[in-house]
Amino acid sequence: MGNIKENKTSAATFRDFMSLLERTRVNKGLFITGIILSFFGTAGSLIVPLLTQSFIDGFNTEMFTAGLAAAIIGLFLVSAVLDGISYYVLAKVGQTIIRRLREMVWDKFLKLPVKYYDATKSGESVSRLVNDTAIIKNLITSHFPQVITGTLSIVGAVIILFILDWRMSLIMFISVPLSLFVILPLGRRMGRISKQLQDETATFTGTSQETLGEIRLMKSFNGEAYERKSGRRGIQTLYRYGMKEAFINALLSPIMSTVMMFVIILIIAYGGLRVADGTMTIGTMVAFLLYLFQIIMPMTMFAMFFTELNKALGATERIIGILKMADEPDAGTAKKQEITFNSIAFDDVSFGYTEGAPVLENISFRAEPDQKVAFVGPSGSGKSTIFSLIERYYEIDEGRILIDGEDIRNIPVYELRKNIGYVAQESAIVSGTIRENITYGLREGEYSEEDIERAVQSSYASEFIGELEDGIDTEVGERGIKLSGGQRQRIGIARAFLKDPEILMLDEATASLDSRSERFVQEALDELMKGRTVLVIAHRLSTIINSDNIFFIENGHLTGSGTHTELMRMHAMYKTFTDQQFTRDQGLRT
Repeated sequence: MGNIKENKTSAATFRDFMSLLERTRVNKGLFITGIILSFFGTAGSLIVPLLTQSFIDGFNTEMFTAGLAAAIIGLFLVSAVLDGISYYVLAKVGQTIIRRLREMVWDKFLKLPVKYYDATKSGESVSRLVNDTAIIKNLITSHFPQVITGTLSIVGAVIILFILDWRMSLIMFISVPLSLFVILPLGRRMGRISKQLQDETATFTGTSQETLGEIRLMKSFNGEAYERKSGRRGIQTLYRYGMKEAFINALLSPIMSTVMMFVIILIIAYGGLRVADGTMTIGTMVAFLLYLFQIIMPMTMFAMFFTELNKALGATERIIGILKMADEPDAGTAKKQEITFNSIAFDDVSFGYTEGAPVLENISFRAEPDQKVAFVGPSGSGKSTIFSLIERYYEIDEGRILIDGEDIRNIPVYELRKNIGYVAQESAIVSGTIRENITYGLREGEYSEEDIERAVQSSYASEFIGELEDGIDTEVGERGIKLSGGQRQRIGIARAFLKDPEILMLDEATASLDSRSERFVQEALDELMKGRTVLVIAHRLSTIINSDNIFFIENGHLTGSGTHTELMRMHAMYKTFTDQQFTRDQGLRT
């Protein structure tokens, strides 16, 4: 059926997270280089406490030479430089992963069927692309490099500590179960809150984008008070979840600091006793404390890493759910050179957007080249759905749609849509220039400057384009807001001219225009229809009368077909409908 169900995924695990990263084809060579540099940088910092121990235990003025001081300073500098380079290299790996992850999500959005966007606000999809990947980006680029260097530092420091004094090292390990006791439950709680926050962020992004996109409607109907209340309700929800995150972070940091302080006090107390009874030197005690501090800082970073990881797992769940969705069907087997686009036929077609609610039932008709076919009927009868099915925005439930006898399911989607032109009542305009709108969707080499000029002339768009300061390179604004309705329509027709389709579908492109704009657009459409198979959703009586064949659609059924004269004589509902249209058109003229 036409409905869509989002893949239900269970809570993402660390394995799912790593699997998602592997799909981005991580540059393993660069990653290993970063690890090696980090290893040498960490090794340099691990040597410093040992030098400090030797210096304290064997201190005399003859030992403290300029060469020794230069060696210690040099070691610090080399270690710092290597740490910086390794951090940059690992961050580059992380940024590359996020770039490819966003490319994967973006490509998936472009491949998803129209029915997904019928059920999902565009702002929610944008939030998945931007906000969810930003959470993973924060983990990968900011926390992950620190965890790598921190892990090397902890492993190296622990090995040296056990060599220095294994009894003191065992006391230090008291912090491990205490830390896990704090990190694990708080991390799981953070994951649940983050998942809820991401959902609310997506919802709020969708709602706010919708509101701002229809800003004229809001202002025209004095909707500021309603939208202010609605927006603040969403902001308040985000605030509550943000404060829950802040509360967990507020707990995590002081608890970890307290645990570490407790361990430091134990070690200083025990180490002081050992120094007092002569079983440990002061130098060893100082070195031990220095190594302990090299462990404490990464442990604090680990605590933050695990909370961020739980947040990233929530984002991973959403992204995996999107990537698992089925692409728009495109399993055409017909060869390009064997495909022709002339006649089009519906053979007993039935379709519904949701199960149990058919929009079209047992529709059959045929349209031939050089013929204008009109679809007439009350609003909501299914006329626009016929156009959507021809473009394969949805898959039919029963029957077949044939183009020159070939089932459209056997025709690759790109080839199908390349040969179909559609001009709606209000042509879709994207941000950019007039040129970019006219050439939208066409590939390099599929048109020339002469073709663009010809399309502009044929659509009668040259009249207003020539008056603009930047001509065809004029910026049109979001949704073409800087252009009039008639100008937008002519750009849409120019786009169809340049595409040069075999099959042309028109949704009464002049229905909402003033008389002057209508004359220009109608002349452009008359020119565009020559030599093509033309299907029109007709609203005006003039369009209906001039059609070669008319199909009357009523409640999803085809209840009559023929010329205007034939239907006026044989179809009572058609006669009533056209009489109403005649009265309306007369009213518009007066």
